[in-house]
Amino acid sequence: MPLSEHEQRMLEQIESALYAEDPKFASTVRTGHVRGVSNRRRTQAAALFALGLVMLFAGMFLFMVKVGIISLAVSLAGFGLMFGAGVMLLRGSPVKAVPDGRSSASGPARAAGPHGSSRPRQTRRQAGFSARMEDRFRRRFDQP
Repeated sequence: MPLSEHEQRMLEQIESALYAEDPKFASTVRTGHVRGVSNRRRTQAAALFALGLVMLFAGMFLFMVKVGIISLAVSLAGFGLMFGAGVMLLRGSPVKAVPDGRSSASGPARAAGPHGSSRPRQTRRQAGFSARMEDRFRRRFDQP
């Protein structure tokens, strides 16, 4: 279902606001690097899960052959691998956050505001951003 003209304009406004607010994040999303990391993480998790499943069945086979404690250890290790793969899949890729709330590799150098304190700038910026977004949201539905 195609978007209406009004929805397309709203989407363009949101996109331009995103580019203005955080150009690094916008360029990362535009190039698709986030998706590549996610696919790699999914593939690794699937491989670990399959290995864990094989180990679980191998432990069951060893139990049938009456190997004893080794079968329990192999089965538990297989279950641990399967559990770890599930956690790895759910966690996704790690994001390095800097103190001002953005994701970046530049670290604390960008955390300090123009007056040397990161805390007041962070509070003002978040309050300003959320207030602007609320105002925009209200204006969209107030217009005829």
